[in-house]
Amino acid sequence: MNFRYAVFDFDGTLFDSMFIWDTVGELYLKSIGKEPEPFLRDKIRTFSLKQSAQYFQQKYHIALSEKEIADGINKIIEDFYFDEVQPKSNVINFLHILKQAGFRMCIATATDRYLIEKALERCSMENFFEKIFTCGEVGYGKDTPMIFRKAIEYFPSTRENTLIFEDAFHALQSAKQDNFITVGVYDESEPNQIGVRKMSDYFLTSFDINEVKGFALDNPTRGIAP
Repeated sequence: MNFRYAVFDFDGTLFDSMFIWDTVGELYLKSIGKEPEPFLRDKIRTFSLKQSAQYFQQKYHIALSEKEIADGINKIIEDFYFDEVQPKSNVINFLHILKQAGFRMCIATATDRYLIEKALERCSMENFFEKIFTCGEVGYGKDTPMIFRKAIEYFPSTRENTLIFEDAFHALQSAKQDNFITVGVYDESEPNQIGVRKMSDYFLTSFDINEVKGFALDNPTRGIAP
């Protein structure tokens, strides 16, 4: 296969950032002097920001408006992306390998654009990627393949010469079922690792050079677990 295009998820794939999404509710409550209930992250995992704010307001008797609570949660997330979040180990070296091999790359993410841009700029990684696609701007989540279709329209490229890098089962499933070639990336935040491997044409446990060397060549199987 002559792969020459790569579409990367951001959170959990390129950057170690899933922590903040899993714990931001707890961090916010502690920041205002409230003790989070056990298993809070599981309870609010599927909530929107508005739903989380409503739940906190009622459950914890917080004398703030929903907007003030939402703003407080957003501030924690912003601070993390602006000042703290780091790329996964050896990611930058891997991106250099792909770029030197002639790959064109973009990002497809569910996270807001301004957060991604700040993190990339702070880590001097913005020049690897030609474009950022967000689910909010595209109008579809990753439970559909629309964001990946937008990416190959942009390049333009085809499914046959484009790799989709994702850590989340649902995103890999969407891409795979739409006939994209998928690269699963291990992240401990994803509970369905069996499903991730099933939906991955290639699988990376890490970006260690011994695992990814040879990946940017026409036959990218060396060092990759299929």
